[in-house]
Amino acid sequence: MTDSESGAKPGADARSRRGGKRERLVEAAVQVFHEQGVEKTTLADIARAGDVPLGNVYYYFKTKDHLVEAAVDAHCDRLTTLTARLDTLPDPADRLKTLIAGWVEQRETAARFGCPFGTLATELDKRDDGLDLAAAKVMRALLDWVERQFTELGRPDARALAVELVAAYQGMSVLTNTLRDPGLMADQGSRLQSWIDGLARP
Repeated sequence: MTDSESGAKPGADARSRRGGKRERLVEAAVQVFHEQGVEKTTLADIARAGDVPLGNVYYYFKTKDHLVEAAVDAHCDRLTTLTARLDTLPDPADRLKTLIAGWVEQRETAARFGCPFGTLATELDKRDDGLDLAAAKVMRALLDWVERQFTELGRPDARALAVELVAAYQGMSVLTNTLRDPGLMADQGSRLQSWIDGLARP
């Protein structure tokens, strides 16, 4: 048994070509934890979503908590990939506005399930087994990246502005989810982009 299924034959099922079993399980865990929450999710749910036999799950992850850790790491990797892509934009204001646009693009998902990482972080915060600290690391990385953009804009209050922006996103995600109103996120996203424009003016 290996993590790689790159030798799948032409015409094989699309799921079997999207990565090895471990990768599929982590991808499934991220999705199912978002949609159902950690407490309601079983290893069988994740195995089914990842199209992996339940018995194989234990080869990669001995417990559900190990899958939670892997899901948090996956969120961290996604954030790193996203910010690296945003960093290719020459202007920090454009980077921030593109980040906000990405959030708004996910408004239908937010209306159904909330923020993919914020909901997980909130749930893990109720624990004291170290997973709460792992989740905080991802949120801190986002804050640090946003702060760097405001610093590049010459703002002496960059950290406070970063907290304000991330808090605004989490707040609009909660409201969008609670009210099941994707339009709310679209409206608030536009407001935040205008706010960035105002802060970027000399």
